[in-house]
Amino acid sequence: MLSVWALFILLALSSCNRALDRADLVFINGAEPELLDPALITAQATSRVAYALLEGLTIFGPDASAQPGVATHWDISPDGCLYTFHLRSDAVWSNGEPLTSADFVYAWKRALLPSTGSEYASQFYPIVNAEAFNTEKLTDFAQVGITALDAHTLQVRLSSSTPYFPDLCAFATYLPVHAATVEAHSDWASKPEHFLGNGPFLLKEWRLFDRVRLVRNPRYWDVKSVGMASIDVLPAARPITAFNLYATGAADLMMDKGLAPTPLMAELRKRADFHSAPFLGTYFIRFNATRPPFGDARVRRAFSMVVERSELVEKITRSGELPAQSFVPPGTGHGYKPPLGLKRNPEEARRLLAEAGFPGGKGFPVVHYLYKGDSDLDRDLAVEMQGIFSRELGVQMLLKPREWTVYLSEQSALDYDLCRSSWVADYNDPNTFLNMFVTGDGNNRTGWSNAHYDALIAKAATEPDPALRFAHFQEAEKQLVEVEMPICPLYFYVGIQFYDGDKLEGIIPNLLDEHPLRYLRWKQH
Repeated sequence: MLSVWALFILLALSSCNRALDRADLVFINGAEPELLDPALITAQATSRVAYALLEGLTIFGPDASAQPGVATHWDISPDGCLYTFHLRSDAVWSNGEPLTSADFVYAWKRALLPSTGSEYASQFYPIVNAEAFNTEKLTDFAQVGITALDAHTLQVRLSSSTPYFPDLCAFATYLPVHAATVEAHSDWASKPEHFLGNGPFLLKEWRLFDRVRLVRNPRYWDVKSVGMASIDVLPAARPITAFNLYATGAADLMMDKGLAPTPLMAELRKRADFHSAPFLGTYFIRFNATRPPFGDARVRRAFSMVVERSELVEKITRSGELPAQSFVPPGTGHGYKPPLGLKRNPEEARRLLAEAGFPGGKGFPVVHYLYKGDSDLDRDLAVEMQGIFSRELGVQMLLKPREWTVYLSEQSALDYDLCRSSWVADYNDPNTFLNMFVTGDGNNRTGWSNAHYDALIAKAATEPDPALRFAHFQEAEKQLVEVEMPICPLYFYVGIQFYDGDKLEGIIPNLLDEHPLRYLRWKQH
């Protein structure tokens, strides 16, 4: 028997379908996408849509490795610092205009301009003078190591050898944008009539909180490889809503780590259409280091040392996640070994809290925990930790649920005491996790600043010896998870998808949990 939610959803969908027939593939993507502006994208759900509409110099292959995209190939200098990308001559925008190296120069400069406010501008920092330009220490963009040699040749000069740079070029922030459209239409990143792309799909329609309709781009240079003629991307932030859509046949694929209904996981994991695999992602708590009492590292350590992570994954998440003592997941970076982190030790935690001036929690102010209000999992974890902090530390923590966009805004504005957070690797290297906590980085969002940490990350950026580079990272990560602790790691993610593997193909487990829509297709029987 269908649930009330399912009946409501089906009625809503049936009314919508009078104007818009069902797509070849209906895909549940999580939260409503943000603006489809590469410079401003922060969420994985939005990136999935962006990768369907826009293509970078490189693209994520089915296994998430960097493959040729707009660039057919690239030359690398012997010192690893100079990349020369050769762009394909048959790459065009969806209006038929040629795509040129100047489009990449424009997009990358725009992302680096301080006025744009890109939280991921630091992804360009391996490039010569990119950081100086982004932080306004340099105003002449001509001194940044990005040069269009001609219409189909782009040269990029790096400050030091960066082996993962081709992977970076596939990332959302590196995607090109159509300059004339950006300058002419302020709403270009949300209105299909103004959006120009160069990827395998076109933005046909965007109905807020209903669906995004993608259709195959006939001008895409490799259009014959695109498996689906049309895809509907459905937003569904609550797991019960998402699973009802899938279970009733209103959707073919559910592919987001946060959409599995955790109370049902024991049974769902037995199903043939349940698919999971580890990937490089961490669920953690941020502490607001600018707001007392979390400006004191002893308080942050005390909170971290009372959390029972194994119980969180066994009783609440239930999907095979591993408890996390470090921030960087195991398996990152081909040999990197993260530090051990702090083990649970309530007695030591209470001693630290007393040393900080709050014996038994006496005098400790009421604090608030910010989390996504539309996530049942976030709520259940918040309630569990609320009980732990009260029982073990004598601290009262009130819950502060917020709608997704408000949650992101308040986190970025440091309008919280403690905050639910997650991070998924942008590429397979420890740097993608550790660089974000450098002073002033747009993704720091803790207010924490540590000169020793910054120096270690800077040393790692210029260290050619892989072993020494990893040693710098390890010492830096100890500051995060053993000494200063601006964050409290909870568990490492597993990727979860629901789909009929006998019918749908193109989803390959990988460490980045990237499954580009271009590769999905129905099997021929």
